[in-house]
Amino acid sequence: MKKRIYSSIAVVITLALLFVLKVYVSEYFFDAFFGIIACFAGFEISKMLTKMGKYNFQFVAVIFPTLLLVANLLGMYFASTSGDFFWIFYTILINISLMIIVFSLLYLWGIILKKKTLNEITVRQLKNISIFRFSFNKALNTLITFIYPSFFFLFFILINHFNTFNFIKLSEIQTDISVFMLLTAFLIPIFTDTFAMLTGSLIGGKKLCPKISPNKTISGAVGGTLWCVLFSACVYLIFGCIESFIPFMEIFPIWAYLIIVLLGSIIAQCGDIFESFIKRRANVKDSGKFLPGHGGCLDRIDSHIFVAPFILIAFLIFVVV
Repeated sequence: MKKRIYSSIAVVITLALLFVLKVYVSEYFFDAFFGIIACFAGFEISKMLTKMGKYNFQFVAVIFPTLLLVANLLGMYFASTSGDFFWIFYTILINISLMIIVFSLLYLWGIILKKKTLNEITVRQLKNISIFRFSFNKALNTLITFIYPSFFFLFFILINHFNTFNFIKLSEIQTDISVFMLLTAFLIPIFTDTFAMLTGSLIGGKKLCPKISPNKTISGAVGGTLWCVLFSACVYLIFGCIESFIPFMEIFPIWAYLIIVLLGSIIAQCGDIFESFIKRRANVKDSGKFLPGHGGCLDRIDSHIFVAPFILIAFLIFVVV
């Protein structure tokens, strides 16, 4: 329990420091943080897939997030120089293209190195599988590690640079909206997870999904969402008292924000359950040992992986429509 508390304190201090650096120094510190976390998470999902019998290129799974990081940063650079908010979509398309290209190259790599691939098939004692099928499956499993968690998680970079894009609704607002967005994306899973655990422990009741995550209860899920909405409302009101954020709050009503939080809380819990499903299939308790008392890196960002793209899309709908 002490290890878990110490790790939680370390995480909070790290995030607080990153927010200070973002506001007063540079937003690129957060980018580096997201890239490092994505690499660790890629390593963990690669190991779990291997334990499930879904062989993959582990080295590529670990280093590929850096390629997505560079692509995202280049996209943000061109967005800042052109002022075109469509670079959000261009950057996402570039990321998807990179995943498809690397997947194709890995498939061809397995076929070209025929002798090495056949030796791997023999060592793994796989029967009745062709070199083409094995190479395709291995490349496909590696592609899965690109999508989950790297591609989804690195939407945080687009959120981090949200002020880079020019939107008509925000043209007269002179504050960094990305700080508010990032904090929202971080706090939704934290509030939801914390109060779901507390509510579930106090009330108990029927299990939410006993075959996947036996500790989760329906009361915990509902309580986590309700408390998340309540505390997020407090966060909104606090930002509403900050002079530089008042113009933004005037065009972004609290009811719209709380709808985003409500949906985000549900999505966060889906992300948590999804990772629990993967761990159940891999027959492991934790995804790794990245954080003492918490488990692996993926165990801590499982909810954030799906919340990040949702927050970006939700705010995009608001500022565009």
